[in-house]
Amino acid sequence: MARNIDDLRELLFDTIQGVKDGKVEIERAKVISELSQVVVNSARAEVEYTKLTGYKGTFLEKPAELPKGIIAVHQHRLQG
Repeated sequence: MARNIDDLRELLFDTIQGVKDGKVEIERAKVISELSQVVVNSARAEVEYTKLTGYKGTFLEKPAELPKGIIAVHQHRLQG
């Protein structure tokens, strides 16, 4: 199972090779691709959270209060 970006890359390239060799079904490869995108999007969200808050941990472990000078504002990108 992929635990870091190097593992994820290896899994993806192995999957591509498996598809090319006929050892991995297309539907299975699609699921792996979709789940990999979820991991990438989650990492992107954590980077954005860190930039906005200055908090160096994961956003899943939100601090009790934001660092001084940080104003918590959230606007969904689809809201304009």
